[in-house]
Parts: sequence; structure tokens; C-alpha cells
Amino acid sequence: MKLSIIIVNYNVTQLLKNCLLSIQKYTEGENYEVIVIDNASTDTSWGDLIPEFPEVRFMSSEHNEGFAIANNKAIKTAAGEYVLLLNPDTELEGSYMKDILDFADSKTDFGCLGIRMHDAEGNFLPESKRSVPDMFNSFEKLFTNLKKNNSKSYYRNDIDENAVDEVDVVTGAFLLIRKEVYERTGGLDESYFMYGEDIDLCYTLLRNGYKNYYYGKASLLHHKGESTIKDEVYLDRFYGAMQIFIDKYYKESKPLQYSFLKAGLKLRHKIERIKLK
Repeated sequence: MKLSIIIVNYNVTQLLKNCLLSIQKYTEGENYEVIVIDNASTDTSWGDLIPEFPEVRFMSSEHNEGFAIANNKAIKTAAGEYVLLLNPDTELEGSYMKDILDFADSKTDFGCLGIRMHDAEGNFLPESKRSVPDMFNSFEKLFTNLKKNNSKSYYRNDIDENAVDEVDVVTGAFLLIRKEVYERTGGLDESYFMYGEDIDLCYTLLRNGYKNYYYGKASLLHHKGESTIKDEVYLDRFYGAMQIFIDKYYKESKPLQYSFLKAGLKLRHKIERIKLK
């Protein structure tokens, strides 16, 4: 089997249904499977989709242990040469899967691949292509609205949104990777509950000599924010994930950057919490 599509669901039944319908529409004729793992949703209506999509393999977790653990569980059962991590709040928008897989096959150093994402209003989502966080681009992201047109900018503004190019980081909302490479490099780090695990995986691939790619010829609708409540729990998880990342990669090897980033994260987290009140 060529491809296993992995979807982690949590309380977004209608969005998941739309996602599955888009896969049906745009992957006809491809050699693939779809595995949906429900992460202990409090809304059990996802079960109504099982008879509606008999070709999809549904799994469920007893407890919500986070995005990374759920993906790793599902990928252990996957039969595909490639695995595609796909958010349930996304929709494919074209029959580009074969082109993407052919592109991946052509790269001996292939790490992972992401595509051009936009929201429901058609706005390009800049997290589609990113740099690894460092002291300079993190300041740009956390505290300014600068759109620096250089390769060090956090959102890689030097690369056109329709281009095909190497990047450091793509988003876990659509992330294609060879299963063998995923397993060899350890998969998603389960220290992360949600957020940050895609950055970590991409950085791990780079550190192991692989190259990551942004494929702007293909587009994806991402209902960004529809499946996430922006509350204090969200903020704690988001900034907590960034703290895990800098602890892992900068605390010992780059202490100056670590101190700067830690202080910046703490300040930004505090500002965002104040905004909620």
C-alpha cells in the first residue's frame, strides 16, 4: 500500500465528515487507507460516521493523551509506505495526491512535505512554511508584525505561497512522511500534548540529514480555530509546547538563546492571558 492517511479526531464530527468526503472525492484510484483515531471525544456522534464510511478504519482511545500519542498509536497499525498526518478540520481541494507522492519518491533525502493552506475566507495561512524557531525569528513572531523577506524569517516570507521549495518546518495539519523515516527518527515526541510536536518532528528530520519541502502547487482548506477553544488551557498548552522545544534544543547547547526565548515566551504568555480577561 502506498499511503496511510492518519486523522486524530476530538469533538469535531461534522468537520471530520467533510474531511472524509474530500478524501473520497480527490483520492479515487489511489492505493491508500484512512485511519481515524478518536481521542476520547466527549461528543460520541463520531460513531455515526462508522457505517457511513465503511472503508475507513476507526479506532478509539480510552483517554485523551494528546495529539502525538494518538498519531503514534494509529501509525503503528498503518500499512502504507507513506503516512499523511491530516487534521480533521481540513479538506483536500484537488486530485494532487499522486503528484505529491511522485515528488516525494523523486527525493532520496525526503524528510516530510506540507502544502499551501488557507482559511475559509481564502486567506493564506503563513504557518504552511516556517523556519525553526530561534532567538531572532521568534522575537519577530512574538512581538512584532514585521514581514521580513528573507530565509530567516519565521514564516519564510521569501518563498512565494505557490512555490515548491525546501523549508525547515511544515504544519502537522498536513504532513507527509515515509513511514520508515517516521519510525527511524522516533515519530512525534510524546512529551508534547498538543502544539509544537510538528516543529520538533521537522527539526529532528533536519538534524538527521533529511530535507523538508513546501509544495505550494497544492492547496488545503483549513478551518483554523474551529476545533480549538482559545482559553487559558489552550494558552498553557501552546506556550508549554514552545517551552518543551527550547528546553530540549537550546537549554544546554545555546544558553543565551535559551534565556532570551524563555523570557520572551513567559512575557507573551502573560500578555495573552491578560487579553482573555
